[in-house]
Amino acid sequence: MEQYVIKGGNPLVGEVEIGGAKNAALAILAAAIMTDEMVYIENLPDVRDINVLLEAIKEIGAVVERVSPTEVKITGSTISDISVEYEYIKKIRASYYLLGALLGKYKSAEVPLPGGCNIGSRPIDQHLKGFRALGASVDILHGAVVAKAENLTGKHIFLDMVSVGATINIMMAAAMATGNTIIENAAREPHVVDVANFLNSMGASIKGAGTDVIRIQGVEKLHGTTYSIIPDQIEAGTFMCAAAATRGDIMVKNVIPKHLEATTAKLEEIGCQVEEFDDAVRVVANKRLTRTHVKTMPYPGYPTDMQPQFAVALTLAEGTSIVTESIFENRFKYADELSRMGANIKVEGNTAIIDGVEKLTGARVSAPDLRAGAALVIAGLAAEGFTVVDDIVYIQRGYERFEDKLRSLGAEIERVSSEKEIQKFQLRIG
Repeated sequence: MEQYVIKGGNPLVGEVEIGGAKNAALAILAAAIMTDEMVYIENLPDVRDINVLLEAIKEIGAVVERVSPTEVKITGSTISDISVEYEYIKKIRASYYLLGALLGKYKSAEVPLPGGCNIGSRPIDQHLKGFRALGASVDILHGAVVAKAENLTGKHIFLDMVSVGATINIMMAAAMATGNTIIENAAREPHVVDVANFLNSMGASIKGAGTDVIRIQGVEKLHGTTYSIIPDQIEAGTFMCAAAATRGDIMVKNVIPKHLEATTAKLEEIGCQVEEFDDAVRVVANKRLTRTHVKTMPYPGYPTDMQPQFAVALTLAEGTSIVTESIFENRFKYADELSRMGANIKVEGNTAIIDGVEKLTGARVSAPDLRAGAALVIAGLAAEGFTVVDDIVYIQRGYERFEDKLRSLGAEIERVSSEKEIQKFQLRIG
């Protein structure tokens, strides 16, 4: 089992390049099999979830050629199986995007129920409601979702709650349905827009992505395309919070500043200086941070995936801050781990009350999920002394070359796989 060992206390300073958006890439890779022609995808993040999904796509018969760690060619004409059985697929949440893609193209799909991080209940009832509205019969048999249709027909669908996954899945299936589909109360996240733009580049007719009403005119078939994925707003936000927590100065490059507005606003509120450029943001924290309140909301509100990282910065801020989680009920598992490092954090229901402390101290902690894992790394970088973060397999699911990028900013961090290596690092760094 791999771990990160960190010697904290250095401000992070320098420039960091952000990779492609994991959440957009997973849906786009699934959508790429909806044409028989070759699709060329650029700016792909080289992370575990992506590699698992590519293996699953290969497993059902598609031709997958990894041109480089960030580029892939996919040809879906050779798909021979609409039943996804690849064992690892259960480990990633986005496996459900293969449902919308296969159902749209072949009018039939069988995909295991999704796994991913245990951050709370994430039902897929809105996805299934959408598929049924388009005319599919949907059953859950032996741990898999089985969807079939003679034909898919456009429909007016109102989502009971804002769901990124359901919006994207219904959009994919409806892209090749007969007639027009309207999705109301649709998610507005940047990766919803990116998937719509990708499908449109393949010949789909989707309008309104980025608003809460998406209109789709079904087409008979889709064609090949070359497409570059948007930058990852959560990776960018993670480095922005790392600058805040370590009192650093980081230029975060290859970003779309508009996608980062909620994070930027909160960092400015607690005393960071944030400067925006065309495709970069610079975050400077040169004094002690101040308290604030933050509540997670669907886009354009404050992102749930940025909640743990921001909470780490608040543990070191002056005064009492309140963090309210309104998306997932199980997102504060990192609180106990931060307490080991000297944070004063108390969780009550969906709220964390944080009394800022002067400093954190290094400890052995365990990553409970992807974003909380990244947050604990930030805490380790800000803390005095050595921190060991266990279970970093979660972090590798969504961050590309994380320790390399941090080292380029002056962090003392190493990925290790034994107690002996931890001791070696501690002796070397002192």
